[in-house]
Order: sequence, then C-alpha cells, then structure tokens
Amino acid sequence: MSTDHHTIAIHFAKTLIAAAERNHLDLDILLEKADLNREMLTNSQLRITANQFGGLMHALWQAGDDELMGMAGVPSRYGVFAMMAKQAVRCRTLRSALYHLCKFYSLVAPGLELTFIDDGVNTRVTTQLNFPEHDPDHTLREFLMLVWHRFASWLVGQRIPLSHIDFEYPQPEHVAEYRLMYPCPARFQQPTNSLVLPSSALGLPVIQTPECLRSYLRNAPVQWFQRQAYFPVFTRKVIDYLEENQHVGESSMDNIADELHMTTRTLRRKLAEEQTTFQELKDRVRRDHAIHQLSKPALSIAQISRELGFSEPAAFTRAFKQWTGVPPSSYRGGVKA
Repeated sequence: MSTDHHTIAIHFAKTLIAAAERNHLDLDILLEKADLNREMLTNSQLRITANQFGGLMHALWQAGDDELMGMAGVPSRYGVFAMMAKQAVRCRTLRSALYHLCKFYSLVAPGLELTFIDDGVNTRVTTQLNFPEHDPDHTLREFLMLVWHRFASWLVGQRIPLSHIDFEYPQPEHVAEYRLMYPCPARFQQPTNSLVLPSSALGLPVIQTPECLRSYLRNAPVQWFQRQAYFPVFTRKVIDYLEENQHVGESSMDNIADELHMTTRTLRRKLAEEQTTFQELKDRVRRDHAIHQLSKPALSIAQISRELGFSEPAAFTRAFKQWTGVPPSSYRGGVKA
C-alpha cells in the first residue's frame, strides 16, 4: 500500500467552489479538471484525494489568474509563489527565508500583511488579511498557514517544530482536520493568525537548490495536501505500519506492538495519550485506500473488498457507507460522472 493515500474532507473543496462562484468562474470546468462533480459536493461526509483537491486548487489559480483564489480581495497573479520561492531557496538560513517570505508578500500582495517577529525565545510569522470579508470560510488563512510551514520545512529538509498556531476566528466545525494539517496545538479567537516556533530553529540551514525547486514547483499544490509526517509519534508509527502492510485487514494491534517491541497494553495507552485508537487508525487507512482504489475502473468492488481484508463485499459496503455516508458503488459512480 502506498504511503500517500491521505484524503481530504469535502468541506475544503466546497469552500473553493464557493469562492469560484463569487468570482464568476465556470464551476463545471473547474470540477471536471479535478475529477469532481456537483453531486459529490452535496455529501458532507465525502472525502477526496490530494490529487483531486490539488487539481481543483490549481484549476482555480489558472482560471482566475490568482493564487489567492479571490479570497484576499486583491489578486496575486499565477506565478507569484514561484517568484518568491526562487529567491527563498537562495537564502542561507531559515531566518532569512522566513524574513524574505514576509517581506515579499507584504510588497507584492496588497491583500496580505505578513510580519516576522523574533523576541529571542519565540518567533511569530503572522498573516493578516486586509479584506477578510473575502474569506468568509477562513479557507485562505488555513491554507496560507499550512503552506508557509510546509514550504519552510521543505527548504531546511526537516519538519520545523511549532509551539502552537493561532487563528483569529472561532473554532470551526471541521477542527478535527487541523490535526492532519498542523503539527501542533491550534488556538482560536487570538489577536493574529500566527505560526509560533522556537527562535532556536532560525539558524537551520537552507539545504534545497534551484534544481530541487523546479521539481517542487511542478508538484505544487498537490504535495502540500499529501500526508506529512506530522502525526504524534505512535500514531505515525501505526499508520506507517498499516500503509506498508499488503494485508492491512489482517493487521492486529498485537502484530504492531510486537513490531514496536512493546506490549499491546502499552501501545494502547500510548495511542490513548495521543487521543486515538488502533481501530480508528485502521479504519482511516482502509477508508483512504478504498477511495483511491475506487477511482480505478478495472478493479471490482469485490476485489477491493478482498484487498482490504473484508470477508465479503457486503461487509465492505457497510463499512464504506459508515466511513463516507455512501456505498462504494455510489461513490464510484460519482467519481466517474
């Protein structure tokens, strides 16, 4: 099983489509480019692949010639991020790269105001919208905070530790998704939207090259939405084990505990401390893998059912409906429509 089968809540696709509609773009063309359709947007439990969501965002960038997707009040033309990145990759340290990021966007994007504040202990990278009424779902703020962290982490070749992340808006209904998006606690109704990191990290060297950047930009924005190794330690170890196992349905907690050289009881306690369970993680991996396999017409539902370790297709159908709100046949029909 591949390790990049992370899926994304349909909520985020719906907010992109809402932004496109506010900006009078052709919704059907955007959806078609992302292998989505209007019917899929009506199911609030549906999840889509990183390729679908990244494809939708890329189509929106191109259609509106705006990498901020109409959510900043003033467009930032397609290609601006690449321009910023070409200079950032030539910076020597994380400090200079983050300073460049803030200075660049504050100069070229009138809809944004970025600041870099270092008090010697903690550093804040803040992102404020000058016209927040154009981002009613907070999607742009969520997206920018995610990208600033993931791009900076790529520059230095390791995950940048965050103390916490602040948002100025109230806690959203989809807050559970934040655990997949940011590797730290999130705080809401704060004065600013800020990434907060220890100042000691600012000396990390930039290790990427202009040649590496060309490949990175070719894969954007899809790679920003693929699963990062940002889960808590034991959650990540269990997910990695399940994703690498060709027979995930047969995997048990005892198997993984043995692999990790600990007792089942200890592993159960470690997962509980990280606010999850083995069954939740197993269901998540099987759900995401099923969604990917259903996009392959050559595979029958019976084949996918066996691959995921279900005793019969009916059992798989019941589980998939519980995970997504629709049976696999309906989901596959929606993807192909």
